[in-house]
Amino acid sequence: MNERDSLVTKDEPTHVLSSQSAREQVEHTADRIRDELLLTLGELERRRERVMDVRYQASQHQGFLIGVGVAAVTLVGLGVGIGVWRARHRDQLLAKKRRLAVQRAWQNPDRLATRAEHSPLSVEMGRKLVLIFGTALATAVAKNAVQGLVPQRSVAPAKK
Repeated sequence: MNERDSLVTKDEPTHVLSSQSAREQVEHTADRIRDELLLTLGELERRRERVMDVRYQASQHQGFLIGVGVAAVTLVGLGVGIGVWRARHRDQLLAKKRRLAVQRAWQNPDRLATRAEHSPLSVEMGRKLVLIFGTALATAVAKNAVQGLVPQRSVAPAKK
């Protein structure tokens, strides 16, 4: 055997060992990545459970919920208060409306039933065209949305 052959045979076991150690490294890396993935999945599951847990969310957002409750009670109280005030002052409000109606009728006897001034024909036509266009656009958008939500039925040819 020459010197070159002895080097090749000498290096082969090292090459096999390095191949095995590379495989072990890859397996070790794969195991580590798998463990990290399992930890991540576990954390995501824990977070999902917390998001869906009403008691936990209520305890975390207690101040906000109290504020919303106070605002709701305040709005209901204001609504009831305004209703009571209007009921007690209904006669005064009705007299005021009647005074304003008589004043409008006196100033504009041709327009007894309306408060609005008559607009020029071009303004009225423009307003009506915009209203028609908006209605057509909304109808088309709604139709497309419904067609997107409802699956299409395939029509089978009639058998004779």
